[in-house]
Amino acid sequence: MTDTKGSIWKTLTLRRHIVALLAFFGFFNVYTLRVNLSVAIVAMTQNYTVIADDGSTQYVQDFSWDYKQRGTILSSFFYGYILTQMAGGWLGAKIGGAKVFGAGILVTAVLNLVTPFLASFGIGVFIAVRIIEGFFEGVTYPCIHAVWSRWAPPQERTRLASFGFSGSYVGTMIAFPACGYFAEKLGWSSIFYITGIVAIIWCLTWFICVKESPQFDPWITENELKFLQNALGDVKNQQVTHPWKEFFKSMPVWAIVVAHFCENWGFFTLLTLLPTFMNDTLHFNIKSAGFLSAVPYLVMSIALQIAGILVDKLIRQNYFTTTQVRKIFNCGAFLSQTVFMISAAFAETAFLTILFITLAAGLGSFSWAAFSVNHLDIAPQHASVLMGISNTFATFSGIIAPSVAGCIVQNKSKAEWRIVFCISGLLYLFGAIFYGIFASSEVQPWAVENKIEKDQNNENNKKKENSVRESLDY
Repeated sequence: MTDTKGSIWKTLTLRRHIVALLAFFGFFNVYTLRVNLSVAIVAMTQNYTVIADDGSTQYVQDFSWDYKQRGTILSSFFYGYILTQMAGGWLGAKIGGAKVFGAGILVTAVLNLVTPFLASFGIGVFIAVRIIEGFFEGVTYPCIHAVWSRWAPPQERTRLASFGFSGSYVGTMIAFPACGYFAEKLGWSSIFYITGIVAIIWCLTWFICVKESPQFDPWITENELKFLQNALGDVKNQQVTHPWKEFFKSMPVWAIVVAHFCENWGFFTLLTLLPTFMNDTLHFNIKSAGFLSAVPYLVMSIALQIAGILVDKLIRQNYFTTTQVRKIFNCGAFLSQTVFMISAAFAETAFLTILFITLAAGLGSFSWAAFSVNHLDIAPQHASVLMGISNTFATFSGIIAPSVAGCIVQNKSKAEWRIVFCISGLLYLFGAIFYGIFASSEVQPWAVENKIEKDQNNENNKKKENSVRESLDY
């Protein structure tokens, strides 16, 4: 008879699962530090009453930024973010993804703590702080693939990576209502203080608990270490030479880039502008807007974890090839987002608008179990750099989308917001077509340096397949 409790405890104490759990909370903090301004900016620019000494009532704002200025502020983060994508991937492969991941979040957290003070010096200083925050947070997504390349065996790759990435949605889900509550009860500055302190606590935990690879982990069991070494190889002394020209000549790489860009366009549109949309068009107050803005991310966080489990199961049981599974999940998600984003644009009630946005976001998260892990399929040793490349292009959407929306939405009308949602829907359609044609999950020829390595790679693949059953125990 199977010892269920023992099996559960063994699963919970596996070091790679602890790495995934802490990565989950890492991305949780990445996004609370990023989206806190989306809620705070509403409070920072909102009118409130002040009773003067003579008894008269005055309506004032802490910051009188118009829509274009708000759009510039919200997009400024990505000017710094885009600069460190490839550098983050390269550093992750060179000096270790765990170090770079933790350091990027730590600096961003410290900058959040000083944001309220620096904001008082004017919009120029405030924008500069956001750019610097983006610069340091930009390393997080690329370098995490360096962590997965050493900790995630192929048959668990999607599940572990998707679970880690889902922390970003949970962070967003909690940040929207929590920041709305903080703004209402404690003032907008408390948003930056609280999110910064929580992130610093996580950083200390990460640096203590997570090592660069299993070989350096003092708490890992011999069984788990042996399993990971058989599945992944001993990467302690691995030296990687990146074939940069081949990256940019590869259509499977471009399929990932295009999918990442299209997904991020819609995601960043919602991420930065949804509270404003709720406030201006659906007429919810800041607290209600923050709560309702969190609903899509609740669905996304659950859907992404389900998607990760389903993808690995379909691949492991040979229902489809890995390439077919990636395409089914990515293209199916994008087509669903096309339908529901455009439906949200033309919905006549607040309930239907929120429902369609939630469905678009939730079903769209299935794409993250495809393109965001695809780098590890086509070139495991180059995955962190490839994530840096795809996220560089995808970050342009974070710069462009809020600015485009800021230029379109001048009168707070539903017709203006309709254009914003339709643009996102059409980009999803394009992404589905491009990824469906060009994506692949086969290890690319340029990722295998010579015939000896190819033969060794084939032998390793056999070992990995033979260890699938063992992975269920460890």
